[in-house]
Amino acid sequence: MENSFNKQVDNKPEFPLRGTGGLSSIEKIKINSDGLRGTIKESLSDELTGAIREDDQALIKFHGMYQQDDRDRREERAEKKLDRLYSFMIRLRLPGGFLLPEQWIAMQEIAGENSTGVIKITTRQTIQLHGIFKSKIKPTIKAFNAAKLDSIATCGDINRNVLCSSNPKQSPIHQQIFSYAGKISEILMPKTKAYYEIWLDEEKIIDKKDEEDPLYQDRYMPRKFKIAIAIPPNNDIDVFGNDIGLIAIIENEKLSGFNIAIGGGLSTTHGNAETYARLATVIGFVDSEEKTLKAIYEILTVQRDYGNRSDRKLARLKYTLDRLGIDWYKSEVEKRVGFKLEEAKPFTFTSRKDYFGWEQNQDGLWYYTIFTENGRVLDDERVALKSALLEVAKTGKVTFRFTANQNVIISDIKEEDKETINKILNDFKIIEHTDGTSLVRKNSMACVAFPTCPLALAEAQRYLPSLISKIENLLDQHELSDEDIIIRMTGCPNGCARSYIAEIGFVGTGPGKYNLHLGGDNEGMRLNKIYKESLDEHEILTELDRFFFDFKNERNANESFGDYSLRKYFN
Repeated sequence: MENSFNKQVDNKPEFPLRGTGGLSSIEKIKINSDGLRGTIKESLSDELTGAIREDDQALIKFHGMYQQDDRDRREERAEKKLDRLYSFMIRLRLPGGFLLPEQWIAMQEIAGENSTGVIKITTRQTIQLHGIFKSKIKPTIKAFNAAKLDSIATCGDINRNVLCSSNPKQSPIHQQIFSYAGKISEILMPKTKAYYEIWLDEEKIIDKKDEEDPLYQDRYMPRKFKIAIAIPPNNDIDVFGNDIGLIAIIENEKLSGFNIAIGGGLSTTHGNAETYARLATVIGFVDSEEKTLKAIYEILTVQRDYGNRSDRKLARLKYTLDRLGIDWYKSEVEKRVGFKLEEAKPFTFTSRKDYFGWEQNQDGLWYYTIFTENGRVLDDERVALKSALLEVAKTGKVTFRFTANQNVIISDIKEEDKETINKILNDFKIIEHTDGTSLVRKNSMACVAFPTCPLALAEAQRYLPSLISKIENLLDQHELSDEDIIIRMTGCPNGCARSYIAEIGFVGTGPGKYNLHLGGDNEGMRLNKIYKESLDEHEILTELDRFFFDFKNERNANESFGDYSLRKYFN
């Protein structure tokens, strides 16, 4: 199937040729990067600073990492006239979020030796490690490679980690659908060998024809690109928040094909009315693997050719789609694939949740989903989650899956091995921890924010747990603790924790201040709306107390909090 995708498209791009002010600085860096190599090797050898050169900071994202610094220590170090405490975050490529037990063991060892030690499960079903010093980047990537893991194309202007509904309980044909995540990831991989040369010491490519890239060419995508696969009726991966969303259509327990939705994206910029969150639009149905992969590939080529390469804030597919029109974009894709998309098939989402605790699939295998608050795997005073998962991995009787809600599933456990795993979970109080966690906390999620994210304006993962404790008290007072209310927090408007499709969303505007959003639905098919701006904790809790009182006394039968708040406060 490889050859079907390796063709050039004779199409003159609209951007940046007309009225756009020319290429952005990042575009020039990509084009002049020698296949994403830049001067990364020279940056790594500079022992005078823990940072790398400015242009290389853009290029290393394509290799799966970001340069960061400890923002908690900026002021202290500045007073001492010291350089910032630079380090790097590295993110793995794990299509669908799957790890073997030996890979988990390797991950724990690598995290302990080279990073902060905390394993972070992301909202895109993968793992990232923080706090890796420059001298440790290469050893870390080599250790990943020894475990058959890599970080290629997990950041940067390229297709990111492909999501898929995580729990095999979802469907008897879950594995068939899940396999698409790997296939999509493979056909959208960059051709450059820079990663292997720089980090794994492979020989430099002499003949550049060996890494010609018909998809990304020398300019890659105008901005990051995200793809997700959902299996109705559970929209656990928030399929409409992605540039491409595939919705599996299952008829008579067989995969008929996929509805394709395009143009989702949640990042915005405070004070810039031209930026906005958008949910993807369903444009049609495809009935075979070949058509599915061709359609995905050509959706990328159209965005590659027509996306805005002048203003990065307006470079995502959602803006291209709204500027050129859905009908035009669909027609251009159909022209490139050589077939018409069929009419979309009916589908229904009824929830978007993780299945906590023990579940069994149709093949008799068992799965245990552990509540992992904000995706942070560590040992603390509450629970020794990291030690427990290491013991589980050492049995060799499980695999690991990660959810888009930042939880970990101990998976593929045979009936005869279940008691062994259950005993470890009990011994480490993991079952007690998961069972004892409130519904609202299980439905909450936050981005990393401080101290490492350079974009953070306010706290998120360090603050949300304490705020949730106070919200739990309010829900208890109003006898609403059994309500499935989805709460999400981001430290900036980029939307990494998908706060714009929460029933209650908090978006950081400054230290201790958040915009309060209301009115998202339980199924992930509706954006919320901003209710009030820049509230502090006292103001947030005062508003929520009133909301919950009204909800308790005025709701319709079986009405969710999101539906109620939309009707009450915005109609």
